[in-house]
Amino acid sequence: MNFFDWDFAWEILPRLLDASLKTIGITIAGFSIAIVLGLFLAVGRRSRHRWLSWPMTGLIEFIRSTPLLIQVYFLFFVLPNYGFNLSALQAGIIGIALHYACYTAEVYRAGLDAVPRAQWEAVTALNMKPLNAYRKVILPQALRPILPALGNYMISMLKDTPVLSAITVVEIMQRAKNIGSEHFRYLEPITMVGLFFLILSLGLAWFVRRLENRMELAR
Repeated sequence: MNFFDWDFAWEILPRLLDASLKTIGITIAGFSIAIVLGLFLAVGRRSRHRWLSWPMTGLIEFIRSTPLLIQVYFLFFVLPNYGFNLSALQAGIIGIALHYACYTAEVYRAGLDAVPRAQWEAVTALNMKPLNAYRKVILPQALRPILPALGNYMISMLKDTPVLSAITVVEIMQRAKNIGSEHFRYLEPITMVGLFFLILSLGLAWFVRRLENRMELAR
């Protein structure tokens, strides 16, 4: 038996590529939710109103302090007992999005805290509405320094998608395990999945660097 069977690798490649689309889709959907929800969580945590800031802080710390696997188990296996039925894919996307929203919230908070105090005083003096102040003045200044961190979390989310196989989401890693159990050969499918994550992670890192450079030139 060859150490690495190239014929077998080419044979299973279409099945792995098909599953890779689900992995990429989960990452895009989850991160899109996470960066929006994370901003709201960060703003809520920074609120001067304790009735808002304390629950936001509690939620963020609870999610960040518990494993993603437990959270998706809770969504998929526990919530149906209380009338909340989610498909495996829905539970996976919501779980991974909420998990990373709490991490991006802390990144946003650091970026917002780094905006010079004079800028906050200026929008207050101009009597700008909060939405306009954040959109036109505060967020453009806060996003530049936190972009690399957000990019890193997107890559981390991509690499965490195999966790969702625990709730029967057939992403690329689960497909590789299925192929391995069918043919009793794990070397080729697992190696190809590793290369998939490596190539995509390097591509995302390059994209984030390019975006960061463009934002620097636009200053």
